[in-house]
Amino acid sequence: MVEMREVLSSNIARIGYDQATGTLQVEFKSGKTAVYRGVPAGVANQVVGAPSVGSALHELVRGKFPHAYDEL
Repeated sequence: MVEMREVLSSNIARIGYDQATGTLQVEFKSGKTAVYRGVPAGVANQVVGAPSVGSALHELVRGKFPHAYDEL
């Protein structure tokens, strides 16, 4: 299970990363969760540490790694 941490974002509630599997999990305030696979640790760290987590997610992850959405 991925350890999630809260982030300051208008759309994202929490985000977590599992380095062993390269899984980036993003919980949105809408109640959906996106799971991105094969994300390198450096990319995940950039997203989590960015001044705008949503913008970093869009620029560095979306459309570049396979993902699926789950409803909470």
